[in-house]
Amino acid sequence: MKKGLLCFFLAGGLCLLVWTAGQGRIYIDIDSPQFRPTPMAIGELKNLTPNAADGFGVGVAHNLSRLLGLTGFFSLISPQAFLEKPGEKINFSNWSAIGAEYLVTGSYVRDQGGYVMEMRLYDVLKGEVIGAGRYTGTFTDQLDVARKMARDILKTLSGDGGVFFTRLAFVVRKGRGTEIGTISFDGTDYREVTRMKSLSLSPRWSPDGRYLAFMSYQGKNPCLFFYDTQEGATRIFSALPGLNLPGAWSPDGKTILATLSVDGNQEIYALDVLTGKRQRLTYDPDIDVSPVWSPDGKSIAFVSDRSGSPQIFVMNADGTGVRRLTFSGNYNTSPAWSPKGDRILYEGRKEGRFQIFSLAVSGGDPVQITSGSEHRSPSWSPDGRFIACTVLEGGKERVVIMNAGGMNARYLADGSQPSWSYVLEK
Repeated sequence: MKKGLLCFFLAGGLCLLVWTAGQGRIYIDIDSPQFRPTPMAIGELKNLTPNAADGFGVGVAHNLSRLLGLTGFFSLISPQAFLEKPGEKINFSNWSAIGAEYLVTGSYVRDQGGYVMEMRLYDVLKGEVIGAGRYTGTFTDQLDVARKMARDILKTLSGDGGVFFTRLAFVVRKGRGTEIGTISFDGTDYREVTRMKSLSLSPRWSPDGRYLAFMSYQGKNPCLFFYDTQEGATRIFSALPGLNLPGAWSPDGKTILATLSVDGNQEIYALDVLTGKRQRLTYDPDIDVSPVWSPDGKSIAFVSDRSGSPQIFVMNADGTGVRRLTFSGNYNTSPAWSPKGDRILYEGRKEGRFQIFSLAVSGGDPVQITSGSEHRSPSWSPDGRFIACTVLEGGKERVVIMNAGGMNARYLADGSQPSWSYVLEK
């Protein structure tokens, strides 16, 4: 069953629609092992405002095509192959003839210095509208509008709106030191968020996307800092003698895991974000580092060399019930728990290079998902469909994004140690 189309009429007769779509139907199963990119055609938004040619519609359509293409879920058909210009009257045979399964069309009007847009998503084979939306913005909002359109299209077709509004934090080399920067999923809007003029490492997002925890050697002692993305302010959170290395935030954002050496050995602690009160979770003479929560907050994966070499272990949230998870390879580290809770990514050394592996939380044989150049520091996207990691090639470190199976890798930025934000939508 489909929702009714909610229309708003403006001067000039343009019918604008609040986004509506079919309910409960999945048009493309992007999680299927047999999934192949879906052919889609995106037309330029038609300008319905007289004597106002400004390229706005071209810009939105270009950004929309780029964003959907970055997902790897769609095969975008070149406008040069179009047999007709998208308009009010659509001959669907012209679109099926060029291989399009879905078609996006739209139009817009100028409205007191801004723009009001409408977009329609068609199932070409059935010749029907399966989604329609209304958007507003200024000329400089072209990318943001395209993100909203991309989100609505993907949600209609797959049931999930994707990661178009997420950001990644990562380590950026600056002279002899490093800083923390952030960048949008699509590689735009880079921001350098720290200016510590020191070694700043291991960024970790809070669940609400507001705070970044990181470690910096500013002042010589490696302290744990919080950066507030709303206020643009940085403060010291833990400055105990020795190592103060952040791990993952708890799902509710009230606790952050950390590796501290205040007691003479590198052990894992849970730190209350409001009070700073710490609870020690590991008691082992060997090194314990890199703790990450499970999505339900009941378990913690971490790295320990208590078995003779660095391996991945899992324990209960209170530190009890420790069990070893990895048995293949002699050096496994940097665990990342999937948002769905069923798998853990990690970097493992194989034939002298580190590669990314995926392993079921229940154990079993790991799956190697990268090869070739060295790959390190994996981080899941919040929807569990993408992975960010560091690629070391030619002496340079680069952050890349790929689909969860290791395919469609693309360069994002120069840097290392990526951490993906949890925020999915605006």
